[in-house]
Amino acid sequence: MRRMQSIFRRSSHDMPGLNLASMPDLIFTVLFFFMIVTHMRHDDVRVRYQVPAGTEVQKLQQKSAVINVYIGPSAESGQSGLSDTSGMSWRIQMNGQLTDIDHLSQLIEAERKKLSEDNAERLTVSLKADKHTPMGVIADVKEALQRSFALRINYSGTEMRE
Repeated sequence: MRRMQSIFRRSSHDMPGLNLASMPDLIFTVLFFFMIVTHMRHDDVRVRYQVPAGTEVQKLQQKSAVINVYIGPSAESGQSGLSDTSGMSWRIQMNGQLTDIDHLSQLIEAERKKLSEDNAERLTVSLKADKHTPMGVIADVKEALQRSFALRINYSGTEMRE
């Protein structure tokens, strides 16, 4: 009987310590995995533009729902585009390809279909225009964006230093 009690009696055992020797290896493995699989967004800019400076500059929060539209003189010679009163030719670039006003709304719609439903609702168009771009050209681009219901527009610029 005594033997039965000793079998069922609880004995106090200490919990062995957790071995953390392999923890740094695991952390670096996960870090390298995310570094390899992360896709960095890069646009091959084919228009020349100087970023304008402003005083009320804010950073975008949701960059996954941002489409960059570049406006500026063509970096390639012999390209025709939108002309202003001075005879300067202005080009529009979206997704690495040069486009014109008539096709801009179609490209926006195609990009919206590629996005998830939540990102499609938060779609923001970031206009990266040369600081010498006339407002008439920017107004034409904004009208094309309105036709495709891309109503959130961000004007890119750098912070003005005093």
